[in-house]
Amino acid sequence: MAAIHDSDNGAWDGDRVWDRAVGPAQFIPSTWRRWGSDGNGDGVCDPHQIDDAWPAAGRYLCAAGGDPTRGTGIRRAVLAYNHSDAYLELVLSWMRVYGNGAVPTAGLPGGRGTVGHAR
Repeated sequence: MAAIHDSDNGAWDGDRVWDRAVGPAQFIPSTWRRWGSDGNGDGVCDPHQIDDAWPAAGRYLCAAGGDPTRGTGIRRAVLAYNHSDAYLELVLSWMRVYGNGAVPTAGLPGGRGTVGHAR
């Protein structure tokens, strides 16, 4: 976790001293300024709008990691997003879960087994 001085006068995160991650993809304002997208076509690039945030995250991750079909590309991309080995391992573990086509829900509120299909 890095202390990043404000770059947007609090416009996206409400803080005029420090930049804070915002929206579902957790962009800091300076990163959003570079990678922001208008994914829903409403003419506004809004980091709080999920349809804008995920295409921006995809563009950022692909640019940071290179070839996402290779393990090294995925690792570079995730570490560019959050330079933490623990975070990398968490993302890779969820990637494996979703890659198997079934997501375990037992133990989650309302969970009774799995969602999706096993391959």
